[in-house]
Amino acid sequence: MELKIGSPAPEFCLADDSGNERSLADFAGKKLVIFFYAKDNTAGCTCQVQGYGELYGGFRQLGYEVVGVSRDSAASHLRFKEKLSLPYALLSDPEKTAHEAYGVWKEKTMYGKKSMGTERSSFVIDENGRLLGIFRKVNAKANPGEMLAFCAQQQKGL
Repeated sequence: MELKIGSPAPEFCLADDSGNERSLADFAGKKLVIFFYAKDNTAGCTCQVQGYGELYGGFRQLGYEVVGVSRDSAASHLRFKEKLSLPYALLSDPEKTAHEAYGVWKEKTMYGKKSMGTERSSFVIDENGRLLGIFRKVNAKANPGEMLAFCAQQQKGL
């Protein structure tokens, strides 16, 4: 099923970096930016998660929470989060349930070889659990700033 602006965001229930279960329902009444990335400790993904960390205060000022999702284990996320001093949760999706629900588990081609992988994507969800923004194939470096700008525009009602 194709996700559309205004439709309910897909539910998820995933372990966070501390091993606690987190679901979309935990963010009810809050606005949320959820971003999917391929792997902890890779160059592009590290740049992206650090960017969200650096801009986290801006997201919070606008009333948004931020979570990152990859297929890495909760233990890997904890090490990654501590190494980078990230102020937000990283969620573990080894079974790809959230990846598939959000349509980010895709066939990719690298150097002529096809394989399945995570399409770097971000989603903005309102306090009622509805999709405000869907951003696919995002640039790792630019994505956090673009999401903050989008959230600021939403705040102004643009």
